[in-house]
Amino acid sequence: MTQRLAGLLIILLLQTPLATAADDIPLGVMRINGLDAPGLKLDSIDGDPYDLSTTGGHWRFVHFWASWCGPCRREMPSIQRMMPLLEDTDLEFVIVNTAETEDAVFEFLGIVAPELVPLMDTDGTVTQVWMPRGLPSTFLVDPEGKVQYLALGDREWDKPAYVAFLRRLAGTDHK
Repeated sequence: MTQRLAGLLIILLLQTPLATAADDIPLGVMRINGLDAPGLKLDSIDGDPYDLSTTGGHWRFVHFWASWCGPCRREMPSIQRMMPLLEDTDLEFVIVNTAETEDAVFEFLGIVAPELVPLMDTDGTVTQVWMPRGLPSTFLVDPEGKVQYLALGDREWDKPAYVAFLRRLAGTDHK
């Protein structure tokens, strides 16, 4: 029995990297079960309203962060550098600040990523509904509104593996 269990575990361990390589998912991005994306209705730091439920038909990169979060501070510049690399796609970037004041966010982004315009979850209720397991967390939502991928912790999103992966999702894997 123990040998059979050990054999099964070895087979599973050997298959897991092959499945990841076949899907060509970059390190730290997990495929999940396509659950419906929770509601996300917020105003941007500029006061413009946003509602995720009205933006279907393309992939959305939904990213939760805070300026006090060390990994978020490291990651935010890579997100800003990544966005121009994907501007010829219809991938939508939804950057959600979690429970901070406009002053704190404005000051932080002015130094670290001045081109980003975040949505403001000033009381943290939208973040609670999405239930990220820490910050930063990135959810990749498909055109039908299902969460298909999750990345926990910081990534260097402007690296070729992540850009190529996002291009494949958006259906523009040229360049």
